[in-house]
Amino acid sequence: MAANRSSRTGSTARPRRRLSTEERREQLLSVGSRLFARSPYDDVWIERVAEIAGVSRGLLYHYFPTKREFFAAVVRQESERMLRLTAAVPGRPLREQIDAGIDLFLSYVEQHAEGFRAFHRAEAAGDPTVREVYRASLAAQEQQILGALAGSRPNGAPDGPALRLAVRGWLAFLVTVCLDWLDEPDLGRDEVRELCARALLGAISE
Repeated sequence: MAANRSSRTGSTARPRRRLSTEERREQLLSVGSRLFARSPYDDVWIERVAEIAGVSRGLLYHYFPTKREFFAAVVRQESERMLRLTAAVPGRPLREQIDAGIDLFLSYVEQHAEGFRAFHRAEAAGDPTVREVYRASLAAQEQQILGALAGSRPNGAPDGPALRLAVRGWLAFLVTVCLDWLDEPDLGRDEVRELCARALLGAISE
């Protein structure tokens, strides 16, 4: 009888689907995002990433030859995701554009909190390659915002280097607010959006 039960159990068990190369890579990056979000760079072990993903350390190194390249890939992936989600929609009024962009950004922060934290740990990682990826990612965000503001700034708003500096400073403000909001969500999302929108308008207005 026991043998029959075992046979029936075995016959209904579904074999685990083999992941494609891209799916496996995405899985490893997802695990890395969670671990790097919780711990400093030096405290995350590649062996732990492989263990959680259920793969050998050798397979992980097949995809990412070094820990530095693995973390850089996590940072790059999160940056690309943020840029896609917060892309501007041409032709909308400035305040509507700002509100929509910040709302999308806050949605990303809520839905990908671990990845957002991991992305912003990169500056403290200390590794030159990782920091270069991080800074290039911030520069891309800065350019995206400047592009959205082109032709729709308030009268008397700064231009050229002054506008670039204002946007860069506002991005630092936005990141700090969002990281604190994740840790201590005392304000509602609408309140956070309004706070960040007023800060940006103040930075780019006369």
